[in-house]
Amino acid sequence: MNICVFLSAADLDERYTRPAREFAELIGKGGHTLVWGGSDVGLMKVVADGVAEAGGRLVGVSVEFLRSSARAVADEMVITADLAERKAELLARSDAIVIMVGGTGTLDEATEILEFKKHGHHTKPVVLLNTAGFYDGLEQQFRRMDEEGFLPLPLTELVFFAEDGASALAHLEETAGVR
Repeated sequence: MNICVFLSAADLDERYTRPAREFAELIGKGGHTLVWGGSDVGLMKVVADGVAEAGGRLVGVSVEFLRSSARAVADEMVITADLAERKAELLARSDAIVIMVGGTGTLDEATEILEFKKHGHHTKPVVLLNTAGFYDGLEQQFRRMDEEGFLPLPLTELVFFAEDGASALAHLEETAGVR
């Protein structure tokens, strides 16, 4: 399975890097491919290293203005002209999406992917990996949107909230029919 992961390129502390490394190992050991933003810095590097070390494939999709941060060694690296093209390429190359901890770029990617799913532009499973309670507030907001009628489909069909990498991957494999 080609698993797109949206996540931070920032250098973060152990409460985020350890679970990210563990999730990356699960992806690699499961024989899956990581499709990610292509950067070789911060949490993106942690996940790419973990997948590669565990035997998984790496497909990076970077953007021209971040070319200097792109990972030098990947199974495939695509450089897009802009962020919109990058997001489209990441979605096109993936079978499933996992949203990990990140800043405004990750939040932008997450909301666009969910908006596309809401409108039927894709049916790929989306998991929000809530490491260390990072997305507690966002999960609460999504639940309120669901309860108050702001979503045209049930929240459970839009996104799955996972507390750890093992449950995130189990959900993806079950949803995608992979075992």
